[in-house]
Amino acid sequence: MKRQVEDELGLERGRDVIERLLKDGELDFVPPSFEAADDLLSHAEAHTALATLGIDTDPSGALQLSYDAARKASSALLAIQGLRATQRGGHIAVIDAVAAQFNGQPGAEVFHRLHRLRRRRNDSEYPNLNSPGVTRSDALEALAIAEATIAFSRTMINGTVLGPFV
Repeated sequence: MKRQVEDELGLERGRDVIERLLKDGELDFVPPSFEAADDLLSHAEAHTALATLGIDTDPSGALQLSYDAARKASSALLAIQGLRATQRGGHIAVIDAVAAQFNGQPGAEVFHRLHRLRRRRNDSEYPNLNSPGVTRSDALEALAIAEATIAFSRTMINGTVLGPFV
């Protein structure tokens, strides 16, 4: 039954990516934790609340908070599975892991937008002359991505379908 549920979620499809990330030291096993996942989602929701306040006055900060919210919501899914990104894997490993595992699920298409948001966040934190400034529109788009990531993660976690990665 568990394999059938995993197949329906696409987790078997992402197994090769997770196993590669583990082998390469980009992900590591940790004790599965609903508490850690809930904490990550609470932090993500707090970040989006603050980002909403800064859309007009600090669009760059709002974009950065929104990215962090999306990353933490993604990490919450991994926490349920007993997975965590290492320093070596960092943010990219989190995004790759969730995109591979949940690809094809309604709402999961948001994960394919996270790499672009990550690059945009990097440009805003480490600007150069070629980096355009962050606009209100950029911040609103980032906030929408964060909110969609949180909603998807909450749905998956509250559905109690996810379990430890084995």
